Amino acid sequence: MWPSLERRPEASRRMRWLSPLLAVLLTLAGGLVLFAALGRDPLQGLRVFFLAPLGDLYGWSELMLKATPLMLIGVGLAAGFRAGVWNIGAEGQFILGAVFATAVALHVGDRAAPWALPAMVLAGALGGALWAAIPAWLRDRWGTNEILVSLMLVYVAQLMASWLVYGPWKDPGGYNFPQTRTFGDSALLPVLVEGTRLHAGFLLALVVLLGGYVFLQRSFQGFQLQVGGQAAAAARYAGFSARRSIWLGLLAGGALAGVAGMTEVAGPMGQLTAQISAGYGFAAIIVAFVGRLHPVGIFFASLLMALLFLGGEQAQQHLNLPSSISKVFQGMLLFFLLASDLFIGWRLRWERATWKGLSWMRR
Repeated sequence: MWPSLERRPEASRRMRWLSPLLAVLLTLAGGLVLFAALGRDPLQGLRVFFLAPLGDLYGWSELMLKATPLMLIGVGLAAGFRAGVWNIGAEGQFILGAVFATAVALHVGDRAAPWALPAMVLAGALGGALWAAIPAWLRDRWGTNEILVSLMLVYVAQLMASWLVYGPWKDPGGYNFPQTRTFGDSALLPVLVEGTRLHAGFLLALVVLLGGYVFLQRSFQGFQLQVGGQAAAAARYAGFSARRSIWLGLLAGGALAGVAGMTEVAGPMGQLTAQISAGYGFAAIIVAFVGRLHPVGIFFASLLMALLFLGGEQAQQHLNLPSSISKVFQGMLLFFLLASDLFIGWRLRWERATWKGLSWMRR
């Protein structure tokens, strides 16, 4: 028997949802091969990577902590991706949101200010949206490719944050480390579970997921975005504005990435540092697609991606492997997802091998 690909009469809805599960299973199988190639016991490697981080309450709290920015960014990116707008620069928008929120926190200082946290959320959203407005304006005005522009702006944002923490915002009492002063109590998100780092930003992320579900799945504006992304000609015929979809898709992604940056500096970090860029913006792209651009799927995909971050830390401690191994697992997950997605529109067909069919082997 000889396998070949056959186009389906129509895209398989079942395979659309089974594809992420298949990608996860293939990633686990790839992990076994990876640990064996690195000279580690494969089963022990998977146990350390996927089970050890969740051994106690603190581990579960860290899982939800790291999933918080992924949920926020993932929902925003899903809105743009549904509209056919490819925002690859959420990492830069995350950084700008953290910078704008830090400006508010430094202004407040140690004063008691009940308005500080709401103002920081708004500032973070504004910073991320302004950074996303650059590729939106360039695409709207001159048709510039938003993929390249948003991606290049990530490095500009990183340099801007570095200049601030090495220069005007540098903590004079910070022993020359590139960081700002620690935020006052008014500018810190309250902790949800005593003895952990899980903060109220997690609740904010759940609210955003709910709002994203209503907007994307139950609103006319969300329907417009989806039609514009899947059938641009039909959207134009219906009178839907392509310009509006571009702006809405990019600004929504930028604003929520900025809010995620705010939760990071006002949550576990408590200050802005040169290491604010943790890769959440890039990882959230995988989260959005593993979650099928659906808020419920994004919730579970965020937990999975957060587990990969924690697993990298565990592998560094217990297996003497670099923590960057988590990025290898992220890459495998994306690779297997793309491979599995092939079978949404195609299916395997087994044919009996014939000499004529194998004639290419003689060449």
